[in-house]
Amino acid sequence: MLERTPRYAVAFHPKRVPHRFADVLVIGGGLAGLRAALAVPADQSVLVITKGDLRQSNSNYAQGGIAGVIDPEDRFEDHIADTLTAGGELCDPEVVEMVVHEAPERITELIEWGTRFDQVPGGLALGREGGHSHHRIVHALGDATGKEVMRAVIDRACGMPNIETWENAYTLDLLTHEEQCRGALVWNRQHGKTFVWAKQTILCTGGAGQIYRETTNPEVATGDGLAIAFRAGAELRDMEFVQFHPTVLYIAGSSRSLITEAMRGEGARLVDRNGYRFMQDYDERGELAPRDIVSRAIVTQMELTQHPNVYLDVTHLDPAAVRKRFPGIAARCAEFAVDITRDRIPVRPGAHYMIGGVTVDKEGRTTLPGLWAAGECTSSGLHGANRLASNSLLEGLVYGAHAGVGAAREAAGQRDAFCVVPMINPPRDPAAELLDLADIRNSLKSLVWRSAGVRREGDPLAEAAGNIDRWCEYVLARQFADPDGWELQNMLTVARVVIEAARQREESRGVHQRIDFPQTDNEHWKRRIAFRRSE
Repeated sequence: MLERTPRYAVAFHPKRVPHRFADVLVIGGGLAGLRAALAVPADQSVLVITKGDLRQSNSNYAQGGIAGVIDPEDRFEDHIADTLTAGGELCDPEVVEMVVHEAPERITELIEWGTRFDQVPGGLALGREGGHSHHRIVHALGDATGKEVMRAVIDRACGMPNIETWENAYTLDLLTHEEQCRGALVWNRQHGKTFVWAKQTILCTGGAGQIYRETTNPEVATGDGLAIAFRAGAELRDMEFVQFHPTVLYIAGSSRSLITEAMRGEGARLVDRNGYRFMQDYDERGELAPRDIVSRAIVTQMELTQHPNVYLDVTHLDPAAVRKRFPGIAARCAEFAVDITRDRIPVRPGAHYMIGGVTVDKEGRTTLPGLWAAGECTSSGLHGANRLASNSLLEGLVYGAHAGVGAAREAAGQRDAFCVVPMINPPRDPAAELLDLADIRNSLKSLVWRSAGVRREGDPLAEAAGNIDRWCEYVLARQFADPDGWELQNMLTVARVVIEAARQREESRGVHQRIDFPQTDNEHWKRRIAFRRSE
C-alpha cells in the first residue's frame, strides 16, 4: 500500500528557497495549535502556520461545547465511565483519566482568557449530550461555542510577542534528516516556498472530512497533516475510526451544516418521513444514544422509508427558548425557509471527526523524533473506537498544552545553530497529459462515502482500494504547483489508509460497522491497527 509514494511532494533546492528559523514551529491554527503555542515560554520563538485564516479551523465551527466535571453533583468517575463506554473498549484508560481530570482547569483557563460561556443564575450553564450521564458541557453563544472560544484564544495568542502567525500558508511537507523532524517546507502565493527550520515541530492540522462527499468539515480539512506525517515516516493509528455526526442539515443548495447534539440534549426528537419517532426501536437511550448508534439508526430508517433523510423535530418545545439556545441553527435554517420552531429540520449523517491519526503518547510525542502533535490529527487513545460528544475541544486543549510544554522543554536544550541541512529534491519529469483534478477529487469523495461510510463491507472496500491505488499511481508521481494538486495527493494518501484499516478490521466496533462482520470480536480485534510508510 502506497509503496511508491514519493518522500516529498515538490522539488526544492536550499540555494533557491529562503530560510526561516524558529525554536518551535506549530502547524495549524485551531484550538490545539494555539494552545500549544501559548504553552511555549516567552523567551522562545514560536511560528504558527495555518492553511487558511485563524478562524477557518474545525475548532471555530464547533457548536456543542466542552465537557468537564463542573457541577458539584457530577463526578470524574462518571465522565471517565461515559468516555470508556462510548470508546468500545479501545480507549487508553490512563489517557481518559488524565484528560477528564484536567478538564476543569482547562475550562477555567479559557474563562481567565476572556471566554464568555453561557450562564444561568448561580454559575455556568451546563448542557447534556448523547452518551453523557450528567449535565457537564459548557457552551457559548448558545450554539457557537467554537467561535467564542477561538475569539478569546486568538486574542490571547496575538498578544504574545514571541508568537508569530503566518496565515494562508500551505505546509507542503515535514523536513526530516537523520530520522528526525527538522521543520517544514511551506508555500504561499506571494512568496512561493520557504524552508522553516525548527528545533521542535508540533502538528495540529485537524481532520480529513473532505475525503467524504457528505461532511460537516470546512473545505480546508483535506488531511494534509496526516499525509505529510505519513510521508515523513510517522505512525498513523486507528484510521478506520471516522465519526459520523448523525444530524447534518440536508437541504439542496445548503452547505452540510452541523445540527448540534445539544439540540437533542434539550429534547429534540428524531422522526422519519411519516412522523414516527424511531430511536427507541434501536436503543433504550433514544435520541441520547452515542453518535455511532444514532447514525446507523438513521441510515436504517432512511432505507426502511425509502427517503434521503430523517427529521429533527423541536416544534413541541418552547419557541422562545429554542431560538435563544440555538440562534445560529435557527438563522441558518431560516435562510432556506425552515422555521425550526414550526418546521421539522431535514437531517442525515455526515463525516464529522477523525478519531484516528498520528500516534502520540500522553505528552503529545509522535513516533518521529522532533515531531509532536495535538488535536484531531492525532490518535491519543482518548476516544477509542468512538468519540464521546464534546470531548474533542477538551482533547485539543489538554494535548495542545502538553505538546507545547514538551516541545519547548526539548527546544530549550538545543543550541541555536542556524544551520541548513543539505537537502535537495530534484524535479521529476512532468507528465504530458493534464489531469482533471476536480473530477478525480469528486470521484474519490463519492467512492469513500460509499465504501467507508456509516456502514462498510469487505468487497466494496477491496474495490475502493483498487480504484484508489490506480489513481495514486499517476497522481502521487506528479509534482504539482498549487494547492489543488497537493490537496488531492494528500486526500488520496489519507483515503487509502482509511480504506485499508477498515478492510483489515473484520469486526464491528464503535463507529466502524462491518455489514459482513456485525459482531464485536474481542478475541482477535481488541487491538489497534497502525501504519507507517514503507520505503
